Amino acid sequence: MGKLFAIGEVLIDFIPMQKGEALKDVRTFQRAPGGAPANVAAAVSKYGQKSAMISKLGMDAFGDFLIEKLMEAGVATDKIFRTSEANTALAFVSLKANGERDFTFYRNPSADLLLNEEEINPSWFEEGDFLHFCSVDLVESPMKQAHKKTIKAVSEAGGLVCFDPNVRLPLWNNKETCRKAILEFLPLADIVKISDEELEFITGMKNEVKALHSLFVGKVKAVVFTKGAAGAELLLRSEKYQSSGFSVEVKDTTGAGDAFIGGFLFKLMELNADSINLESVLRLYHKEILRFANASGALTTTGCGAISALPSKEQIEWLLEK
Repeated sequence: MGKLFAIGEVLIDFIPMQKGEALKDVRTFQRAPGGAPANVAAAVSKYGQKSAMISKLGMDAFGDFLIEKLMEAGVATDKIFRTSEANTALAFVSLKANGERDFTFYRNPSADLLLNEEEINPSWFEEGDFLHFCSVDLVESPMKQAHKKTIKAVSEAGGLVCFDPNVRLPLWNNKETCRKAILEFLPLADIVKISDEELEFITGMKNEVKALHSLFVGKVKAVVFTKGAAGAELLLRSEKYQSSGFSVEVKDTTGAGDAFIGGFLFKLMELNADSINLESVLRLYHKEILRFANASGALTTTGCGAISALPSKEQIEWLLEK
């Protein structure tokens, strides 16, 4: 049985208690553990598979809080390093009336960006393991090099690599630098998850069909195209499978995409997918996998925050049976 490793940022999301107000007008915030890779690790663990986080946190109270919350979620934290050279990252979120959000980040740099490649030990990874990463920590930093070493180690061990670009433009000097970094790492993944809001920006193509097929570069075997409440599509090189979303009362969309891909990867792990049988597992079980992932993402929007709002596996199964 493999383990899901997630590498990248672990941070504090400050969620506004008032919806529909600009960030400058928000009066009170609720603290919540977050960071896209950490959200995915927490989902996988909560649903019943093993997961671990690879990152670095500050020697501060926020770092202590995040370690505590990840441990509560069942995520192994022994590969999270600590430093006094920088603080733990913070993100302030502004919620629109429909639950959509804007972000303002505090990290210049934050502790996660100081994780270096020497701290990554290839012996951590085994055949059957999964690695998940995003683009937020692919800015020029020691952490970018740590990503490269980790991806190489997992691939050489026979593991599966999943990449969710999860574009956050305010963290980049310019849009083109972000896009180039995503395109640099894209061929290194077996699975790519991309949202309808990101597709044209990343590919530079307006035609959706052509844009999606352009993502099949390098090692990429599967593309998961998420469309919010409208559901998701799963594409292999010569096949496409569609799935519908679930209608729920949305409070906060923070972490919904992470909960989706966390559910998706959990099902792959449950079905013993690996680098050899990935495509055949997806062909056989695409309906089951996508429905579970859609339910995971939808139910997360009914709460506030990301890790804090993750549903239980029983809640997902209840929604699937409705």
